[in-house]
Order: sequence, then C-alpha cells, then structure tokens
Amino acid sequence: MEREIRQIVFENKEKKKLRTAAYCRVSCGKDAMLHSLEAQADYYEKLIRQSPEWTFCGVYADEAFTGTKAERPAFQRMLTDCRAGKIDQILVKSISRFARNTVTLLTTVRELKSLGVDVCFEEQGIRTMSAAGELMLTILASFAQEESRSVSENMKWRIRKNFEAGIPWNSKLLGYRLVGDRYEIVPDEAETVKRIYDLFLSGMGPLKISKILNDEGRLTSENYPWRPNGVSAILRNDAYTGNLTLQKTFRPDYICKIPRRNTGECAMYRAEQAHDAIIPQATFDAVQVEIARRADEWKHDVPNTSVFTGMLICENCGKKYRRRTVRRGHVWQCATYGVKGKSECASKQVPEDTLMQSAAIALDLLAFDADIFKAKIDSVLVRGGNRLVFRFLDGAEKEIVWQDRSRRESWTNEMKQKARETYYAGRNTNTSDKEQVYSSAD
Repeated sequence: MEREIRQIVFENKEKKKLRTAAYCRVSCGKDAMLHSLEAQADYYEKLIRQSPEWTFCGVYADEAFTGTKAERPAFQRMLTDCRAGKIDQILVKSISRFARNTVTLLTTVRELKSLGVDVCFEEQGIRTMSAAGELMLTILASFAQEESRSVSENMKWRIRKNFEAGIPWNSKLLGYRLVGDRYEIVPDEAETVKRIYDLFLSGMGPLKISKILNDEGRLTSENYPWRPNGVSAILRNDAYTGNLTLQKTFRPDYICKIPRRNTGECAMYRAEQAHDAIIPQATFDAVQVEIARRADEWKHDVPNTSVFTGMLICENCGKKYRRRTVRRGHVWQCATYGVKGKSECASKQVPEDTLMQSAAIALDLLAFDADIFKAKIDSVLVRGGNRLVFRFLDGAEKEIVWQDRSRRESWTNEMKQKARETYYAGRNTNTSDKEQVYSSAD
C-alpha cells in the first residue's frame, strides 16, 4: 500500500509591526530643560522610525509638569490613544519620567497591561509585560517617590531661608519685577496699580474697575484681561506698600501640591521696607477699612441656596443666573454679565420679589409657594423685554412680562434719608454764602 504524501505550503506571513510611541517629560520650563525635552523627543522618533519591527505612533511630551501628578496633557492623550487601541508599546527613558507617584505608576501600568500595551523603561531595563516587571516597578517606583519627597523638602527649606532673609518668592508682580533679591518698580504697571486704588476709593467696585481697565487697554501681569477677583487681589496685597508678608500659602502634600492659605500651620515672615512703595501705607489702610465697611454694609443672612438656584437660564448667552444682594434686596443676575459686564451679555437682572410674583402668576397662585414651584417648574428662561418663560415639567410653557420698578420704589429708607440730609446741607451752605455776599456788598 502506497503512502500518500501531501505537500503543505505555508503562506509567508509578514510579522506584524508593533505600533510604538514614546513618552518624555521635564518638570520645569527652563531653557536647559526644554532643550533636554527636545533632544529626548528627537532621539525616540529616530529610534522608532529606524526599527524595521516598529511603526512610529508619535512622541508624547509634557513640558513643565511634575511627575507626581497624573493630570498631564500629553500623558492623558497617550492613555486615551492606548484605550482606543492605537498603541502596542511605549518607550520611556526612566520610571521617574513616567511617574514619581507609586500609586499612579502602578495603576497606569496595570491598566496598560490589561490593554495589551507594553511599557519599556530603558534606564532600568524593565518591560511591564514580563513576569518580574511589576515587582521591580514597585520597588523602583518607591525610590522615585522618595526622591521626589526629598527634592520637595529641599525646595521648601531653600524657600524658607529666602523668606527669613526677606526675599520674595513671586518673581512677577504687577508693578514690580524681581531684580536680584529685590523688587524694582515698573512705571507703566505701577500706574495701573495706582489707578485701581484711586477708582476703588472713588466708590467703584471690582467689577466696574475691571471693566474700566479693560476699556483702557490695560492688562494683568500675565497679559490677560482684568477680572474682578484680580482687582480684589491687588487691593488686598500689602506688597504695594513696600512691605512683604511671606508664606501666606503653603503646600502640605508634596504629591498633589495643592496650595492652602496659611492660617497658622506654618511660620509667616514680615519684611518691612523691603522695596520702594507704589501705594502709601495710609492709602492702603484706607482701602482695607473701605473693604470691611462695604462687606459689613452688604452683609445679610442669605442662604447659600434658593428655590431659584440653577433654575434661571439666560437666553442671550446660555449661562445660569446667580443671586446677588443689593441695597434694595436680592436680585438675580446672569453669570456672564456679573463677571464680564454688559459688553459680553446685555441681559437684565431680575429682582427676586418680581421673580416670585411672576412665578405666582404663572402657577395661578395668590402668593408664591416654593414647594409648588419646585414640584411643577423645570426651568425659567430669561428673555429680553422683561419676559420670563416658565417651563413646566409636563412640557408646557407660560410667558410672563414683568414691569421695572419705578425710581421711587427702588429707593430704600436709608437712601431717602441720605438724600434729605444732602439737600438740607446744600441749602444751608447756599444761604450762608448769600448772606456773606450781601454783607460785603453793603
């Protein structure tokens, strides 16, 4: 019996190329560091492109981001591409470049491993898909995290020594530039600081001041348009008097690095006459008194939330309305208008009592009832022309047109009394002037 021999021809399948990317990071934006980052990126791109077994998938590089945090833009883009199945392996110079936080490192590596993505740390010679890879990573990552802690402690020690010597930490403060260990005045910016103080003492608030500064083309120290909180910070900063209060904030955790206001947790340092003043001490003190006076004047027992919170929507910009306290009571104001002013959103504020009356009419009630409002209304659209559109949960809508207050209605008793005093004071002054003129003519 003859044996039948079959010839099997195997197809010559080409080995699949590994889709390879690289990750680089430097922790500060100094020229030397940026040059190093560029050199790393060039090295990895050439290395991947020259390998016949790899397909280049890009170099992800983070500039001036610490390795203790996972919220790095390029790092997150890389993880997103890995989850989308675009990358097979990642090349990294060392563990410390990938992450200095042990938890972040191991969590990320385990996720990538489950996605079939191998991470190669060149300096340590570790591949995460290998059997001993995670054990070695755990040990070496602990060293990287401890190194980060040591660097953080050394930095804090140096900063504290500078504070003890009266050397500021912030190198760029509006109106000043740090030259050596001392602030020097920048004349153009100093004029902006003086302008802020003058406007505030003339009776204006941070919102109005920020609008005036933007209309005049003035910018912040970072060349951004002005916002009310930036104006408030200038008004409260005693560095403009020539004195320094150092270590107002601190970072308790070297991993998350979240700054907190120093309320006694760390020592604070005071340096008198550390540099030339832009604002006289008397003017600064007057501003602080005025800030306290206004805060006390506008202080009311206002609950943090209201039945209208999150319900009012501006038709102009789509933002929600916020509650504010004014002399005549509470009003609701578009968030865009409140922060950026009328030039960005020309919506009108709605008095709270008007809002309650309109809601009662929309709900066919004799008086406003918060419980019924919550049970029936989904949202309120604020339109131009004093129109409020109440949207019901069942899909129905009802539009209510409200009337502006008259000038008489908008005046409080305190405002009326002040007007009377001003009027009579003026009459008395005018009478005495006339008497003086008549007597001299005689």
